[in-house]
Amino acid sequence: MMGRPSRTARGLTIGSWGHRVKSCQNFPMNLLLSAFPPELGDLLDSPPPGWVVACTGIGAIEAAVTTARLLAQHRPARVLFLGTCGAYDDRLAVGAILSASEAIAISISELRGTAFRPQAERTRWASSWPLPFPAHSVAVPPAITRDPNEAKLLATIAPAEHLELTGVFAACQADRIPVAAALVVANRVGPEAHAEWLRNHARVSRELVAAIRDYLAH
Repeated sequence: MMGRPSRTARGLTIGSWGHRVKSCQNFPMNLLLSAFPPELGDLLDSPPPGWVVACTGIGAIEAAVTTARLLAQHRPARVLFLGTCGAYDDRLAVGAILSASEAIAISISELRGTAFRPQAERTRWASSWPLPFPAHSVAVPPAITRDPNEAKLLATIAPAEHLELTGVFAACQADRIPVAAALVVANRVGPEAHAEWLRNHARVSRELVAAIRDYLAH
């Protein structure tokens, strides 16, 4: 869990999953989000100038609810989400940093034709501001995929898997706030995904944070 909330003269960190500290600035801030504290690294203690840092929690529903609350609280000029993701195939290697061009809500049952969504239901949300990383679509299934055959099916939709992105993008776009996401691949999707994520997530998260610091500094 995140430690106590901290403020700096140039940025502000939100403690305890993003609910506790209010920004006192009288000008629009930007909102830097991640699902949970380890993926933000040292951004928690030293946010970039002009950015509020917070966590959304795990999963698309919790991420949507928390993001909507943070948007109402801070009224940011724009939102950037950071996180780790899984790769379905060789299009993305472990350690690759990508910009999410769109977040797609999808399930294996839909792809197999054993379930369907109402025609009026929205399932795709595009990024609304550019980042300097290769752009890829991101699939957001209801849970982490373990079966390699299911990973092959999901690979027909996108090269990467993530759990929160549809919630974050949906909340931002409902509020007409520009949103983008930078993700880093921590594992291949499959039966060994969690073990591989445990080995890699700290290192690749640091690499993503360093890349974002460099981007936001220019």
